[in-house]
Amino acid sequence: MAQTYDVVVIGAGPGGYIAAIRAAQLGFKVACVEKWRNPQGELALGGTCLNVGCIPSKALLASSDAFESVRHMLDAHGIAVDEPRLDLAKMLARKDAIVRKMTKGIEFLFRKNKIAWLQGHGRFVGAEDGAYRLEIDDDASDAGKAPQLVDAKHVVIATGSKARHLPGIPVDNQLICDNEGALSLPEVPRRLGVIGAGVIGLELGSVWRRLGSQVTLLEALPDFLAAADAGVQKEAWKLLTRQGLKIELGVKIASAEAGKKGVKVAYADAKGAAHVLEVDRLIVSVGRVPNTDGLGLDAVGLAADARGFVPVDAQCRTAVPNVWAIGDVVRGPMLAHKAEEEGVMVAELIAGQKPHIDYNCIPAVIYTSPEIAWVGRTEQQLEAEGRAYKSGQFPFAANGRALGMGAADGFVKVLADAATDEVLGVHIVAATASDLIAEAVMAMEFRASAEDIGRICHAHPSMSEAVREAALAATDKRALNI
Repeated sequence: MAQTYDVVVIGAGPGGYIAAIRAAQLGFKVACVEKWRNPQGELALGGTCLNVGCIPSKALLASSDAFESVRHMLDAHGIAVDEPRLDLAKMLARKDAIVRKMTKGIEFLFRKNKIAWLQGHGRFVGAEDGAYRLEIDDDASDAGKAPQLVDAKHVVIATGSKARHLPGIPVDNQLICDNEGALSLPEVPRRLGVIGAGVIGLELGSVWRRLGSQVTLLEALPDFLAAADAGVQKEAWKLLTRQGLKIELGVKIASAEAGKKGVKVAYADAKGAAHVLEVDRLIVSVGRVPNTDGLGLDAVGLAADARGFVPVDAQCRTAVPNVWAIGDVVRGPMLAHKAEEEGVMVAELIAGQKPHIDYNCIPAVIYTSPEIAWVGRTEQQLEAEGRAYKSGQFPFAANGRALGMGAADGFVKVLADAATDEVLGVHIVAATASDLIAEAVMAMEFRASAEDIGRICHAHPSMSEAVREAALAATDKRALNI
């Protein structure tokens, strides 16, 4: 006889485990299906983000940033050290320990909230009497064992995404890697190629450049960081290329062949000229695709669209009653924090509450050095919409805290409606942009004006003062410190 639950969540990444926890807090009997196994063969919660995405990449970014700081930045502080030695194995072990701590933390939260972890791959097999039947199968550990069957009144699809691979370029995570393999290279490659200069490509390229690689990024698009504000694009290009990242735009990849001595990448540049890039290792970072294969959607009358996404409405409802989908498997940016917000929203909708997500207030962050973050509209978007706006900008070169930290690169830009002064977008390039953007998100969520931000007292000296100054600059051009 099948076990019955009020809510079953398929997938235990940030969207899935948060949906499960919130549903349990609201009094539902909840189970969460997850099949992920770590390199040691152990089942683990957390999905791509915690295991081979956000968390391990940020750990390596922090470690590589510390290494570069010791090598190149301490002298300015009057600190002299001998040439530092890199222990890559220890650095990778630190990353793995952080991942394990986080995934074990989710296990604790599941126990605390009495959430059943159904270990294996979940798929729909049918529906009757107002409930959906799911089959849970763990082929890796239970060979020959019959799949487990569970029934649920509500099902939340939160299966996340996987790295997109290019036709004709086989990823073996040895010489040619995707984001997963790029987090565990056994040695620092002398020459590293990266196909794709988006968020993941820039972050992973930055890690290995700081550790000593000569990094070349090949980007198909003609514009750098096309989704970012034009001012951010220009500033990021200047800073990242000055650091040593070589970035080529508008390229067309012809082939990538792995050999005994590395990888040869044949491509045409923006003018059509043919080139061959020889590297020791290659990272393929060309976006992600939703994990919707093998879910048995047709068994309940659902189907993914042509791109693999599950169609949903503004509140993540599918076309089938009581089946929901969130995170990377639905429309919108593939961001862990967006998935979390959707997970909370769906759990509260199931409980009869009336939550809301303003997708215009979902921030984007790139964890390079300096970091890049934005929320809301760009100048390009406002101009395309024909909306009258005003802009205020403040450089960190005029911020005392930034100068003291040796982090004077970048700026804050605030865009506000020309008539109402409502904040429409905030764009930041700064050492702490991922933290500073939260103030902008809150301001926009509450429909604040630029003047509202300008009239709030900010601690001195702090990086956050630049947000206030940019807001003041957008309000009758009255910044105080420039």
